[in-house]
Amino acid sequence: MTHQPAPRHVLRCARPATRFADSFLLGDGRLGVTVAGGVGTETFDLNADTLWSGGPLAPRTDAGAAHVLPDLRAAVAAGDHHRADELALQVHADGWTESYQPVGRLTWRYDPSAEDQTAAPEGYVRDLDLANALSRSRYRRAGVDRELETFVAPGVSVLVASAGWDGDALPAVEFTSPHPLPLHRVEEVDGGTLVLAAGRVPATVVPNYVPDDDPVRYAGDVPDADGTVARGGGFAVAALVRADGSAARLTATVVTGFRGWRERPSADLEELVRQAREQVLAAADVATAELRERTGSEHRRYFDRVDLDVRAAPGHEEDVAVAQQVFDLGRYLLIASSRPGTQAANLQGIWNTDVRPGWSSNYTTNINVTMNYWAAETTGVAELHTPLFDLARDLAEAGRETARLDYGARGAIVHHNTDVWRFSRAVRGRPLWSNWPSALPWLAAHTYDHVDFGSAAEDFVRDVALPVHRAAAAASLDLLVEEEGTGQLLPSPSTSPENTFLLPDGSQAAVTAGSTMDRELTREVFTHYLDLLRRTGQEDDDLAREVRAALDRLAEPAVVDGLLQEWGPGLVSAEPGHRHMSHLYGVFPGTSTTRSRTPGRLDAARRALQGRLSHGGGHTGWSRSWVVGLSARFGDGAAAQEHLRVLVEDLMSDSLLDLHPHGDWPGGAIFQIDGNFGVVAGVAETLLQGHDGVLDLLPALPPAWVGGTVRGLRARGGHTVDLRWSGGLLSGGRIVAGRDGELAVRAHGATVTVSTADGDPVAKGGDEDLVWAARAGVEYLVEATR
Repeated sequence: MTHQPAPRHVLRCARPATRFADSFLLGDGRLGVTVAGGVGTETFDLNADTLWSGGPLAPRTDAGAAHVLPDLRAAVAAGDHHRADELALQVHADGWTESYQPVGRLTWRYDPSAEDQTAAPEGYVRDLDLANALSRSRYRRAGVDRELETFVAPGVSVLVASAGWDGDALPAVEFTSPHPLPLHRVEEVDGGTLVLAAGRVPATVVPNYVPDDDPVRYAGDVPDADGTVARGGGFAVAALVRADGSAARLTATVVTGFRGWRERPSADLEELVRQAREQVLAAADVATAELRERTGSEHRRYFDRVDLDVRAAPGHEEDVAVAQQVFDLGRYLLIASSRPGTQAANLQGIWNTDVRPGWSSNYTTNINVTMNYWAAETTGVAELHTPLFDLARDLAEAGRETARLDYGARGAIVHHNTDVWRFSRAVRGRPLWSNWPSALPWLAAHTYDHVDFGSAAEDFVRDVALPVHRAAAAASLDLLVEEEGTGQLLPSPSTSPENTFLLPDGSQAAVTAGSTMDRELTREVFTHYLDLLRRTGQEDDDLAREVRAALDRLAEPAVVDGLLQEWGPGLVSAEPGHRHMSHLYGVFPGTSTTRSRTPGRLDAARRALQGRLSHGGGHTGWSRSWVVGLSARFGDGAAAQEHLRVLVEDLMSDSLLDLHPHGDWPGGAIFQIDGNFGVVAGVAETLLQGHDGVLDLLPALPPAWVGGTVRGLRARGGHTVDLRWSGGLLSGGRIVAGRDGELAVRAHGATVTVSTADGDPVAKGGDEDLVWAARAGVEYLVEATR
């Protein structure tokens, strides 16, 4: 790892990136740019959030697989899990989701002295300014200081790169793409050189993990009269270079033919080029300083809402500094990859250089896309959550056909993969990952959190949260079966994401009834649906009455010999060190298993996690990030600190990007952004928790974080909390109540006084939770007395 000590909010590396995962990432939620930090010649890999292979899904004409369900459930009930797995294959679609696509690479030779091979660069450093969304690379050659500054300007949505220039001719820029470019030309405009290019992405891309003789297939059809095609939409790039004698500037953008998940994409390349050209020329007329200021201002509008400072850590300065960088980088990346009106951040956010990226760089719904947004509410950037809500709302519609045809169910069902075209079926593959039908309840949980954190606009419950919950709850009802002998209800068929259990003969199977993950999600979506109706004052409808009746009969997660089980009793994991922590969902990110309400089950979950880790679990970046959050919910700050250390040292790149070890991939690992996002949520949980009916202050403070402050964290109820501590103990804080009503605070034995900003005391104590009647918008000050 080559990152170096740097000013606060700055990530610094001592060498250029030699692989994608070591690069710096810039973006405005739509346009993604990967910057390598080259010496003299810079490369910018371009992405656009809507550029995917494929096209809108055609209505199904097959009969579906619902007729298989009775036999499948009977096989599960009889304990014939091999038969259940075989029948589950009939639920699979013929293919897979499509792949997120790269646009191509701009190569800019910005240093005229680079041709002098005798002049070696000195003092190289590259920085990513997390607080202002700027990338800079600096070095000295032949006595001249060189600097390249790069950012992506929101609003105009362009890449801006600027460098000092003392050459005679404009610095050359070239564009290359892994896709065919039937349109590629250069124009001289207004004292600058304008490169224009356009092409089409593949009609289909077979996932990287599927062997295929022809995995990338382009369409050869001619666009219709309206310029649209069935599959393989178009894209266009415009890149303009100008110089004023002392400085040179590159301005570039990407336009795609995406028109909506149900609409045929455009492949009218001339029209797309016209749009890109117009966009770049307009942005190029705006001064660099003005665009830089706009970029920083818009970024800080989100970034500055939370501030964590844990530098007061004698003896732990280096470890704490990196931990703080990881927290800030994750927040930075969410701002850069998810804005209102964009697509949700995918498996790599909005950055990808491969036509066949790892796992299609799609939306993996059994953990990854939801983990991307765990910290959106707690770190005060609820607006950035909205692209995930758009995805959930679309899938609640797109998944209806899957529910009806493949399960004979009401509502909507979505499986473990989806894409920009809102694919909802079980992909062709193995049941251990393909036959997980519970994605929509998990996505629904995010819409509920948005409401519970007090972030939702007035119409959000009516237009988003309730429709998504209604679709998920209706399907969940129709997946329930009665367990013989107990009369309890279990979801069937059911799997635990990507894991299998052992059978008595030593073989493995995946399909059963009532995995712990599915039990948790079913109970949660039912409970949240009823609560949303209550909050909005709506009367029970027929669905609500069914949900209420089913809730009383739902089977709880199984605990055997003090261990929380991943499935029902008697089923043991074939891979005890599996990377997924699905059976611990109720601890985190769920809220069903807590210290005060279910202490016995919480202890059983803690022991289950210890078992997972003792067998090698947490061996991917995103998995280890999940463990940080789980440790925080267990109140174990020392464990959270240790898992954060392992994540940084073993599972992050030079530029602190999250890695999934993969021996078949160049460099031995694939970048997955979910670990960068998940650890932000985990760190926030060490400092503040509000899921157990009380504001828990510093519930799992890492021991090395001896002193520090945090500002702007948010909790359920809409409360905003600032905290400060020294000597590892709470010294004070500030709470702005999000709503009227009883407010409880837990200070873990510290004696504190709570007063209004005017000095009027409202509560005092230390051994028990402090409770008072709060008023929305009122500021309450917490002070420790020692």
